[in-house]
Amino acid sequence: MWAWWRYCSIQARFTLLAGVLSLLVFTVIAVGLDLMIRTRIRDHIFRLTQRVAIDWIASMKPGRPPAAVPTTQVNLLQLIDSRGRVVAASPALAGKPPLSAVRPPYDDRILHLTECSHGSCVMLTANRVSPQEARFVWGGESHIVYAGMIEPPALASHILEVGTLTAALLTSIFTTWIVWSLVGRTLRPVEAIRARTAEISVSDLSLRVPEPACDDEIGRLARTVNKTLSRLEEAVEQQRHFASIVSHELKTPVTGLQTQLEEAVLYPDHVDQGEVIQAGLATTERLRALIDNILIFARIRTAAPDPPEPVDLGALVQEELITTTRPVPVHTQVKSDVKVLGNPVQLTEVLNNLVVNAQRHAATRVEVSAERKDGQAVVTVSDDGDGIAPEDRERVFQPFTRLDGGQRKDPTGSGLGLAISRAIVTAHHGTLEIEDSPRGARFVLRLPLLPPGTTDRQA
Repeated sequence: MWAWWRYCSIQARFTLLAGVLSLLVFTVIAVGLDLMIRTRIRDHIFRLTQRVAIDWIASMKPGRPPAAVPTTQVNLLQLIDSRGRVVAASPALAGKPPLSAVRPPYDDRILHLTECSHGSCVMLTANRVSPQEARFVWGGESHIVYAGMIEPPALASHILEVGTLTAALLTSIFTTWIVWSLVGRTLRPVEAIRARTAEISVSDLSLRVPEPACDDEIGRLARTVNKTLSRLEEAVEQQRHFASIVSHELKTPVTGLQTQLEEAVLYPDHVDQGEVIQAGLATTERLRALIDNILIFARIRTAAPDPPEPVDLGALVQEELITTTRPVPVHTQVKSDVKVLGNPVQLTEVLNNLVVNAQRHAATRVEVSAERKDGQAVVTVSDDGDGIAPEDRERVFQPFTRLDGGQRKDPTGSGLGLAISRAIVTAHHGTLEIEDSPRGARFVLRLPLLPPGTTDRQA
Protein backbone atom coordinates (compact mmCIF):
# COMPACT_ATOMS: atom_id res chain seq x y z
CA MET A 1 0.00 0.00 0.00
CA TRP A 2 2.84 2.35 0.88
CA ALA A 3 5.14 1.19 -1.92
CA TRP A 4 4.76 4.55 -3.69
CA TRP A 5 6.27 6.28 -0.65
CA ARG A 6 9.65 4.61 -1.28
CA TYR A 7 9.77 6.04 -4.79
CA CYS A 8 9.11 9.61 -3.67
CA SER A 9 12.01 12.00 -3.39
CA ILE A 10 13.02 13.43 -0.02
CA GLN A 11 11.76 16.81 -1.18
CA ALA A 12 8.36 15.32 -2.05
CA ARG A 13 8.16 13.44 1.25
CA PHE A 14 8.97 16.47 3.38
CA THR A 15 6.59 18.63 1.34
CA LEU A 16 3.75 16.12 1.62
CA LEU A 17 4.24 15.75 5.36
CA ALA A 18 4.45 19.51 5.82
CA GLY A 19 1.32 20.01 3.71
CA VAL A 20 -0.72 17.46 5.66
CA LEU A 21 0.47 18.70 9.04
CA SER A 22 -0.03 22.36 8.17
CA LEU A 23 -3.52 21.63 6.84
CA LEU A 24 -4.44 19.85 10.07
CA VAL A 25 -2.96 22.57 12.25
CA PHE A 26 -4.49 25.46 10.34
CA THR A 27 -7.86 23.67 10.15
CA VAL A 28 -7.87 23.34 13.94
CA ILE A 29 -6.90 27.00 14.20
CA ALA A 30 -9.66 27.95 11.74
CA VAL A 31 -12.28 26.00 13.69
CA GLY A 32 -11.14 27.57 16.94
CA LEU A 33 -11.12 31.02 15.37
CA ASP A 34 -14.62 30.45 13.98
CA LEU A 35 -15.93 29.44 17.40
CA MET A 36 -14.21 32.39 19.05
CA ILE A 37 -15.63 34.90 16.56
CA ARG A 38 -19.13 33.43 16.85
CA THR A 39 -18.93 33.54 20.65
CA ARG A 40 -17.76 37.15 20.64
CA ILE A 41 -20.51 38.22 18.21
CA ARG A 42 -23.18 36.49 20.31
CA ASP A 43 -21.83 37.97 23.53
CA HIS A 44 -21.80 41.43 21.97
CA ILE A 45 -25.37 41.11 20.66
CA PHE A 46 -26.71 39.76 23.94
CA ARG A 47 -25.01 42.52 25.93
CA LEU A 48 -26.50 45.07 23.55
CA THR A 49 -30.03 43.60 23.70
CA GLN A 50 -29.83 43.31 27.49
CA ARG A 51 -28.81 46.95 27.83
CA VAL A 52 -31.60 48.06 25.49
CA ALA A 53 -34.13 45.99 27.46
CA ILE A 54 -32.99 47.54 30.74
CA ASP A 55 -33.07 51.06 29.29
CA TRP A 56 -36.57 50.48 27.86
CA ILE A 57 -37.84 49.27 31.22
CA ALA A 58 -36.32 52.31 32.94
CA SER A 59 -38.18 54.64 30.57
CA MET A 60 -41.60 53.24 31.47
CA LYS A 61 -43.98 55.45 33.53
CA PRO A 62 -47.40 54.62 35.04
CA GLY A 63 -50.22 55.20 32.56
CA ARG A 64 -47.84 56.10 29.73
CA PRO A 65 -46.54 53.94 26.85
CA PRO A 66 -42.81 53.07 26.89
CA ALA A 67 -40.54 55.60 25.24
CA ALA A 68 -38.81 54.70 22.01
CA VAL A 69 -35.19 53.59 22.42
CA PRO A 70 -32.83 55.28 19.95
CA THR A 71 -30.89 52.38 18.38
CA THR A 72 -30.29 51.27 14.84
CA GLN A 73 -29.43 47.65 15.69
CA VAL A 74 -31.83 46.42 18.38
CA ASN A 75 -35.09 47.28 16.66
CA LEU A 76 -37.29 44.43 17.88
CA LEU A 77 -38.93 45.37 21.20
CA GLN A 78 -42.02 43.91 22.89
CA LEU A 79 -43.67 44.34 26.27
CA ILE A 80 -45.67 41.27 27.31
CA ASP A 81 -48.11 41.20 30.24
CA SER A 82 -48.72 38.30 32.59
CA ARG A 83 -51.30 36.79 30.25
CA GLY A 84 -48.93 36.75 27.27
CA ARG A 85 -50.45 39.68 25.43
CA VAL A 86 -48.34 42.24 23.61
CA VAL A 87 -48.85 45.50 25.48
CA ALA A 88 -46.35 47.59 23.53
CA ALA A 89 -43.98 46.98 20.63
CA SER A 90 -41.48 48.75 18.43
CA PRO A 91 -42.60 49.75 14.91
CA ALA A 92 -40.88 46.69 13.41
CA LEU A 93 -43.08 44.39 15.53
CA ALA A 94 -46.35 46.31 15.40
CA GLY A 95 -49.23 43.83 15.27
CA LYS A 96 -46.87 40.82 15.56
CA PRO A 97 -47.22 38.00 18.09
CA PRO A 98 -44.70 37.64 20.93
CA LEU A 99 -41.14 36.92 19.83
CA SER A 100 -40.90 33.93 22.16
CA ALA A 101 -42.99 31.80 24.45
CA VAL A 102 -40.14 31.53 26.94
CA ARG A 103 -40.80 33.28 30.26
CA PRO A 104 -37.81 33.95 32.53
CA PRO A 105 -38.35 32.65 36.06
CA TYR A 106 -38.45 35.01 39.03
CA ASP A 107 -35.09 33.80 40.35
CA ASP A 108 -33.33 34.28 36.98
CA ARG A 109 -34.98 37.29 35.41
CA ILE A 110 -32.73 37.62 32.31
CA LEU A 111 -32.44 34.94 29.58
CA HIS A 112 -30.63 35.07 26.23
CA LEU A 113 -32.44 33.26 23.40
CA THR A 114 -32.31 32.61 19.69
CA GLU A 115 -35.71 32.05 18.12
CA CYS A 116 -36.02 30.87 14.52
CA SER A 117 -39.05 30.80 12.25
CA HIS A 118 -39.72 31.05 8.52
CA GLY A 119 -36.03 30.73 7.67
CA SER A 120 -34.79 33.59 9.84
CA CYS A 121 -33.58 33.81 13.41
CA VAL A 122 -33.85 36.49 16.06
CA MET A 123 -31.33 36.91 18.85
CA LEU A 124 -33.06 38.40 21.86
CA THR A 125 -32.93 39.00 25.58
CA ALA A 126 -35.98 38.14 27.70
CA ASN A 127 -36.05 40.36 30.78
CA ARG A 128 -38.67 39.90 33.52
CA VAL A 129 -39.47 43.26 35.09
CA SER A 130 -38.50 43.41 38.74
CA PRO A 131 -41.36 43.37 41.30
CA GLN A 132 -40.51 46.89 42.46
CA GLU A 133 -40.84 48.31 38.94
CA ALA A 134 -43.95 46.22 38.27
CA ARG A 135 -45.68 47.65 41.36
CA PHE A 136 -44.68 51.15 40.38
CA VAL A 137 -45.87 50.92 36.76
CA TRP A 138 -48.54 48.26 36.61
CA GLY A 139 -49.68 47.86 40.17
CA GLY A 140 -47.68 44.71 40.75
CA GLU A 141 -48.58 42.77 37.59
CA SER A 142 -45.56 40.96 36.21
CA HIS A 143 -44.41 41.96 32.73
CA ILE A 144 -41.67 40.70 30.38
CA VAL A 145 -39.62 42.70 27.91
CA TYR A 146 -38.20 41.15 24.73
CA ALA A 147 -35.36 43.08 23.08
CA GLY A 148 -33.77 41.56 19.99
CA MET A 149 -32.37 41.88 16.50
CA ILE A 150 -32.19 39.78 13.38
CA GLU A 151 -29.25 37.32 13.55
CA PRO A 152 -26.37 38.84 11.53
CA PRO A 153 -25.25 37.08 8.30
CA ALA A 154 -21.96 36.04 9.91
CA LEU A 155 -23.95 33.79 12.27
CA ALA A 156 -26.97 33.02 10.13
CA SER A 157 -24.96 31.70 7.15
CA HIS A 158 -21.70 29.75 6.62
CA ILE A 159 -19.73 32.78 5.50
CA LEU A 160 -17.52 32.66 8.58
CA GLU A 161 -16.77 28.93 8.21
CA VAL A 162 -16.02 29.29 4.52
CA GLY A 163 -13.76 32.27 5.17
CA THR A 164 -11.75 30.66 7.97
CA LEU A 165 -11.40 27.32 6.16
CA THR A 166 -10.40 29.09 2.95
CA ALA A 167 -7.78 31.04 4.87
CA ALA A 168 -6.54 27.78 6.43
CA LEU A 169 -6.32 26.12 3.00
CA LEU A 170 -4.48 29.05 1.42
CA THR A 171 -2.09 29.26 4.38
CA SER A 172 -1.42 25.51 4.12
CA ILE A 173 -0.72 25.84 0.40
CA PHE A 174 1.65 28.73 1.03
CA THR A 175 3.40 26.81 3.83
CA THR A 176 3.73 23.76 1.58
CA TRP A 177 5.27 25.88 -1.17
CA ILE A 178 7.74 27.39 1.30
CA VAL A 179 8.74 23.91 2.54
CA TRP A 180 9.10 22.67 -1.05
CA SER A 181 11.36 25.62 -1.89
CA LEU A 182 13.46 25.40 1.28
CA VAL A 183 13.95 21.64 1.07
CA GLY A 184 14.78 21.90 -2.62
CA ARG A 185 17.30 24.63 -1.94
CA THR A 186 18.79 22.65 0.95
CA LEU A 187 19.10 19.48 -1.12
CA ARG A 188 20.49 21.26 -4.18
CA PRO A 189 24.10 20.65 -3.07
CA VAL A 190 23.28 16.98 -2.51
CA GLU A 191 22.00 16.71 -6.08
CA ALA A 192 25.17 18.42 -7.28
CA ILE A 193 27.23 15.88 -5.32
CA ARG A 194 25.21 13.02 -6.81
CA ALA A 195 25.53 14.35 -10.35
CA ARG A 196 29.28 14.84 -10.04
CA THR A 197 29.73 11.43 -8.41
CA ALA A 198 27.89 9.84 -11.34
CA GLU A 199 30.49 11.34 -13.69
CA ILE A 200 33.40 9.78 -11.82
CA SER A 201 34.78 6.54 -13.23
CA VAL A 202 37.85 4.39 -12.67
CA SER A 203 39.43 5.85 -15.78
CA ASP A 204 39.30 9.36 -14.28
CA LEU A 205 39.28 9.71 -10.51
CA SER A 206 40.55 13.28 -10.53
CA LEU A 207 37.06 14.81 -10.41
CA ARG A 208 35.81 16.14 -7.08
CA VAL A 209 32.33 16.98 -5.86
CA PRO A 210 31.47 20.64 -5.17
CA GLU A 211 31.93 21.65 -1.53
CA PRO A 212 29.40 24.09 -0.02
CA ALA A 213 30.88 27.00 1.89
CA CYS A 214 28.86 26.32 5.04
CA ASP A 215 30.07 23.83 7.65
CA ASP A 216 26.85 21.85 8.00
CA GLU A 217 26.06 18.17 7.45
CA ILE A 218 26.03 18.54 3.66
CA GLY A 219 29.31 20.46 3.66
CA ARG A 220 30.96 17.81 5.82
CA LEU A 221 29.52 15.12 3.55
CA ALA A 222 31.05 16.77 0.48
CA ARG A 223 34.45 17.10 2.14
CA THR A 224 34.33 13.48 3.31
CA VAL A 225 33.43 12.33 -0.21
CA ASN A 226 36.35 14.30 -1.66
CA LYS A 227 38.75 12.85 0.90
CA THR A 228 37.47 9.38 0.08
CA LEU A 229 37.91 10.06 -3.63
CA SER A 230 41.47 11.24 -2.99
CA ARG A 231 42.27 8.06 -1.09
CA LEU A 232 40.60 5.98 -3.79
CA GLU A 233 42.54 7.77 -6.52
CA GLU A 234 45.78 7.22 -4.64
CA ALA A 235 44.95 3.53 -4.06
CA VAL A 236 44.08 2.98 -7.73
CA GLU A 237 47.28 4.71 -8.82
CA GLN A 238 49.25 2.51 -6.45
CA GLN A 239 47.51 -0.58 -7.81
CA ARG A 240 48.23 0.45 -11.38
CA HIS A 241 51.85 1.14 -10.52
CA PHE A 242 52.07 -2.15 -8.64
CA ALA A 243 50.49 -4.07 -11.53
CA SER A 244 52.89 -2.44 -13.97
CA ILE A 245 55.90 -3.37 -11.86
CA VAL A 246 54.61 -6.92 -11.28
CA SER A 247 54.08 -7.45 -14.99
CA HIS A 248 57.60 -6.21 -15.68
CA GLU A 249 59.13 -8.38 -12.96
CA LEU A 250 57.29 -11.45 -14.21
CA LYS A 251 57.93 -10.73 -17.86
CA THR A 252 61.73 -10.88 -17.56
CA PRO A 253 62.08 -14.45 -16.18
CA VAL A 254 59.20 -15.74 -18.30
CA THR A 255 60.81 -14.30 -21.43
CA GLY A 256 64.14 -15.88 -20.47
CA LEU A 257 62.49 -19.24 -19.87
CA GLN A 258 60.66 -19.03 -23.19
CA THR A 259 63.91 -18.23 -25.00
CA GLN A 260 65.68 -21.21 -23.45
CA LEU A 261 62.87 -23.58 -24.36
CA GLU A 262 62.65 -22.26 -27.93
CA GLU A 263 66.40 -22.78 -28.38
CA ALA A 264 66.06 -26.34 -27.09
CA VAL A 265 63.27 -27.00 -29.59
CA LEU A 266 64.91 -25.30 -32.58
CA TYR A 267 68.44 -26.56 -31.99
CA PRO A 268 68.17 -29.84 -30.11
CA ASP A 269 71.62 -31.01 -31.24
CA HIS A 270 73.40 -27.88 -30.07
CA VAL A 271 71.75 -27.48 -26.66
CA ASP A 272 72.45 -29.47 -23.52
CA GLN A 273 68.99 -30.63 -22.49
CA GLY A 274 70.08 -31.12 -18.88
CA GLU A 275 71.31 -27.55 -18.61
CA VAL A 276 68.07 -26.28 -20.14
CA ILE A 277 66.03 -28.23 -17.62
CA GLN A 278 68.15 -27.03 -14.71
CA ALA A 279 67.93 -23.42 -15.90
CA GLY A 280 64.17 -23.77 -16.36
CA LEU A 281 63.77 -25.18 -12.86
CA ALA A 282 65.79 -22.30 -11.43
CA THR A 283 63.67 -19.80 -13.31
CA THR A 284 60.40 -21.40 -12.20
CA GLU A 285 61.69 -21.48 -8.62
CA ARG A 286 62.41 -17.77 -8.83
CA LEU A 287 58.95 -17.19 -10.31
CA ARG A 288 57.35 -19.21 -7.52
CA ALA A 289 59.16 -17.22 -4.84
CA LEU A 290 58.30 -13.97 -6.59
CA ILE A 291 54.62 -14.88 -6.87
CA ASP A 292 54.53 -15.98 -3.22
CA ASN A 293 55.97 -12.64 -2.15
CA ILE A 294 53.50 -10.77 -4.36
CA LEU A 295 50.59 -12.67 -2.81
CA ILE A 296 51.89 -12.01 0.70
CA PHE A 297 52.30 -8.31 -0.04
CA ALA A 298 48.82 -8.03 -1.59
CA ARG A 299 47.22 -9.98 1.25
CA ILE A 300 48.79 -7.76 3.90
CA ARG A 301 47.55 -4.61 2.15
CA THR A 302 44.00 -5.76 1.48
CA ALA A 303 43.00 -8.52 3.91
CA ALA A 304 41.32 -7.84 7.23
CA PRO A 305 43.81 -8.12 10.11
CA ASP A 306 43.72 -11.18 12.35
CA PRO A 307 42.77 -10.68 16.01
CA PRO A 308 45.93 -9.44 17.77
CA GLU A 309 47.53 -11.24 20.69
CA PRO A 310 50.32 -10.34 23.12
CA VAL A 311 53.75 -10.97 21.58
CA ASP A 312 57.09 -10.72 23.41
CA LEU A 313 59.45 -9.24 20.82
CA GLY A 314 62.50 -10.13 22.91
CA ALA A 315 61.53 -13.78 23.06
CA LEU A 316 60.61 -13.68 19.37
CA VAL A 317 64.08 -12.38 18.46
CA GLN A 318 65.81 -15.05 20.53
CA GLU A 319 63.65 -17.83 19.10
CA GLU A 320 64.12 -16.69 15.52
CA LEU A 321 67.91 -16.51 15.82
CA ILE A 322 68.23 -19.84 17.65
CA THR A 323 66.12 -21.85 15.21
CA THR A 324 67.68 -20.45 12.03
CA THR A 325 71.20 -20.97 10.68
CA ARG A 326 72.87 -17.68 9.81
CA PRO A 327 75.85 -17.22 7.43
CA VAL A 328 77.02 -14.14 9.33
CA PRO A 329 77.24 -14.01 13.14
CA VAL A 330 74.33 -12.24 14.80
CA HIS A 331 74.85 -10.57 18.17
CA THR A 332 71.77 -9.87 20.26
CA GLN A 333 71.02 -7.54 23.14
CA VAL A 334 67.50 -8.26 24.26
CA LYS A 335 65.70 -6.94 27.33
CA SER A 336 62.78 -8.70 28.97
CA ASP A 337 59.10 -7.83 28.81
CA VAL A 338 59.14 -6.07 25.44
CA LYS A 339 55.53 -7.01 24.70
CA VAL A 340 53.23 -5.71 21.96
CA LEU A 341 49.85 -6.59 20.49
CA GLY A 342 50.14 -8.21 17.09
CA ASN A 343 50.33 -11.24 14.85
CA PRO A 344 53.33 -13.38 15.87
CA VAL A 345 53.65 -15.00 12.44
CA GLN A 346 53.78 -11.65 10.64
CA LEU A 347 56.16 -10.11 13.18
CA THR A 348 58.45 -13.14 12.81
CA GLU A 349 58.40 -12.52 9.05
CA VAL A 350 59.48 -8.90 9.64
CA LEU A 351 62.37 -9.92 11.91
CA ASN A 352 63.49 -12.60 9.47
CA ASN A 353 63.43 -10.16 6.53
CA LEU A 354 65.44 -7.56 8.45
CA VAL A 355 68.05 -10.03 9.67
CA VAL A 356 68.40 -11.71 6.25
CA ASN A 357 68.76 -8.31 4.59
CA ALA A 358 71.39 -7.26 7.16
CA GLN A 359 73.38 -10.50 6.70
CA ARG A 360 73.27 -10.09 2.94
CA HIS A 361 75.05 -6.73 3.19
CA ALA A 362 77.12 -7.23 6.36
CA ALA A 363 80.89 -7.56 6.25
CA THR A 364 81.51 -9.45 9.51
CA ARG A 365 78.59 -9.12 11.92
CA VAL A 366 74.94 -8.20 12.53
CA GLU A 367 73.58 -6.73 15.75
CA VAL A 368 69.97 -7.09 16.92
CA SER A 369 68.51 -5.41 20.01
CA ALA A 370 65.05 -5.23 21.59
CA GLU A 371 64.11 -2.77 24.33
CA ARG A 372 61.39 -0.56 25.80
CA LYS A 373 61.86 3.12 25.08
CA ASP A 374 59.52 6.13 25.39
CA GLY A 375 56.44 3.93 25.70
CA GLN A 376 57.32 1.89 22.61
CA ALA A 377 58.89 -1.44 21.80
CA VAL A 378 62.04 -0.75 19.77
CA VAL A 379 63.87 -3.41 17.73
CA THR A 380 67.11 -2.38 16.01
CA VAL A 381 68.88 -4.43 13.31
CA SER A 382 72.33 -3.12 12.29
CA ASP A 383 75.08 -4.39 10.00
CA ASP A 384 78.65 -3.31 9.25
CA GLY A 385 78.26 -3.27 5.48
CA ASP A 386 78.33 -0.41 2.99
CA GLY A 387 75.13 1.17 4.31
CA ILE A 388 72.34 2.90 2.40
CA ALA A 389 72.58 6.43 1.05
CA PRO A 390 70.11 8.89 2.66
CA GLU A 391 68.36 9.51 -0.67
CA ASP A 392 67.65 5.76 -1.01
CA ARG A 393 66.41 5.11 2.52
CA GLU A 394 62.73 5.53 1.61
CA ARG A 395 63.05 4.05 -1.85
CA VAL A 396 64.16 0.64 -0.57
CA PHE A 397 60.74 0.17 1.04
CA GLN A 398 58.99 0.46 -2.33
CA PRO A 399 57.95 -2.82 -3.98
CA PHE A 400 60.54 -4.39 -6.35
CA THR A 401 63.20 -1.83 -5.44
CA ARG A 402 66.74 -3.27 -5.56
CA LEU A 403 69.81 -1.11 -5.27
CA ASP A 404 72.85 -1.88 -7.38
CA GLY A 405 74.74 -3.45 -4.50
CA GLY A 406 71.77 -5.59 -3.55
CA GLN A 407 71.36 -6.95 -7.09
CA ARG A 408 75.00 -8.04 -7.16
CA LYS A 409 74.81 -9.76 -3.78
CA ASP A 410 71.42 -11.42 -4.39
CA PRO A 411 70.52 -11.58 -8.10
CA THR A 412 67.47 -13.76 -7.41
CA GLY A 413 65.89 -11.38 -4.89
CA SER A 414 62.41 -10.07 -5.59
CA GLY A 415 62.78 -6.67 -3.93
CA LEU A 416 59.64 -7.27 -1.86
CA GLY A 417 61.09 -8.20 1.53
CA LEU A 418 61.38 -4.69 2.94
CA ALA A 419 58.09 -3.61 1.34
CA ILE A 420 56.34 -6.55 3.00
CA SER A 421 58.00 -5.73 6.32
CA ARG A 422 56.88 -2.10 6.28
CA ALA A 423 53.35 -3.09 5.27
CA ILE A 424 53.17 -5.48 8.24
CA VAL A 425 54.54 -2.88 10.65
CA THR A 426 52.13 -0.23 9.35
CA ALA A 427 49.23 -2.65 9.87
CA HIS A 428 50.44 -3.00 13.48
CA HIS A 429 50.34 0.83 13.92
CA GLY A 430 54.12 1.03 14.06
CA THR A 431 57.01 2.43 12.02
CA LEU A 432 60.00 0.95 10.23
CA GLU A 433 62.74 3.42 9.35
CA ILE A 434 66.42 3.54 8.41
CA GLU A 435 68.40 5.74 10.77
CA ASP A 436 71.94 7.07 10.75
CA SER A 437 74.71 4.68 11.75
CA PRO A 438 78.50 5.06 12.02
CA ARG A 439 78.87 2.11 9.65
CA GLY A 440 76.46 0.05 7.60
CA ALA A 441 72.67 0.22 7.72
CA ARG A 442 70.56 0.56 10.85
CA PHE A 443 66.87 -0.49 10.63
CA VAL A 444 64.70 0.61 13.56
CA LEU A 445 61.29 -0.99 14.21
CA ARG A 446 58.93 0.76 16.64
CA LEU A 447 55.61 -0.67 17.86
CA PRO A 448 53.20 0.43 20.62
CA LEU A 449 53.80 -1.42 23.87
CA LEU A 450 51.17 -3.76 25.25
CA PRO A 451 48.79 -1.72 27.47
CA PRO A 452 49.25 -2.50 31.17
CA GLY A 453 46.85 -5.11 32.51
CA THR A 454 46.04 -6.56 29.06
CA THR A 455 45.62 -10.34 29.05
CA ASP A 456 45.36 -12.86 26.24
CA ARG A 457 41.60 -12.99 26.68
CA GLN A 458 41.26 -9.19 26.58
CA ALA A 459 43.45 -8.95 23.49
